[in-house]
Amino acid sequence: MARLEVPVQLRWSDMDAYGHVNNVEMLRLLEEARIEAFWSHPAGPDGTRPDGAWPTAVLDAGPGTGLATLVARQEIEYVRPLGYRRSPVVVEMWIGHLGGASLDVCYEVRDAPAAADASAPYARAVTTLVLVDAATGAPQRIAAEQRTAWEPFVEEPVQLRRRR
Repeated sequence: MARLEVPVQLRWSDMDAYGHVNNVEMLRLLEEARIEAFWSHPAGPDGTRPDGAWPTAVLDAGPGTGLATLVARQEIEYVRPLGYRRSPVVVEMWIGHLGGASLDVCYEVRDAPAAADASAPYARAVTTLVLVDAATGAPQRIAAEQRTAWEPFVEEPVQLRRRR
């Protein structure tokens, strides 16, 4: 099982009146981790990727590029409150489904592995992303380079509780 573990720093402004990370801010934490893990990092002066670049960071989807990633669906389950702290949370990510022009990114927001209750996540979530041509808005198939980078991180989708 290969998962990406992306540390994300909390901000004081992420808190709500109840003293924990606001539900909207939790989605922003997931977004920060997703962009860090999947968007290409600028090459250094010698043309190489910077140290610490994620092997999955193969999307050239920043402003002004020909590719865009659109969020088609998001679902999140809040498991327990996440209070403010100075140490980052870890967003574990993997691919739950790799389709023709879309992928499901699965997440669990956790404490760092050394924490006493690292096995209990704060939240579980899944985001369906669609790759689109930035000029036309038409879906764009996942390229061979992207598929090769992401396939090692494909595993069973995140299990969310379902309402009846």
